[in-house]
Amino acid sequence: MTTTRAANRFGSTLLAMGLFAVSLSASAEDVKVTLTGAEEVPAVTTQAKGEGTITIAKDMSVTGSVKTSGVEGIAAHIHLAEPGKNGPPVVTLTKGEDGSWSAPAGSKLTEEQYQAFKAGHLYVNVHSAAHKGGEIRGQLKP
Repeated sequence: MTTTRAANRFGSTLLAMGLFAVSLSASAEDVKVTLTGAEEVPAVTTQAKGEGTITIAKDMSVTGSVKTSGVEGIAAHIHLAEPGKNGPPVVTLTKGEDGSWSAPAGSKLTEEQYQAFKAGHLYVNVHSAAHKGGEIRGQLKP
């Protein structure tokens, strides 16, 4: 009898853990992003490109990274603006090895920025010495 109860508790625990994992994955949105010069405003003619995944959780935390090639980036950000417009940076990305840029630990959007994200009004761009306003850009499309 105690073996059956232990098995039932173990099964219940596994079920609860599975449901918790599903709720965590449902609470975040992974957004694949591709960065090109054509997306910049104004457009930039460049061989540079980038791609990655940015994750925005329902608690408005931001994680993820992009990997670039063909550009010596001097800065990278997530900005607030709709497609075709430029806007202010809301998250400064951290430069890593080999053209990678990551959201620093603890990055978080405000409620206004989160609603802008849901509307498709956040973008990632990488700035270079030749294109200080941004050489490549990709809109975050939820």
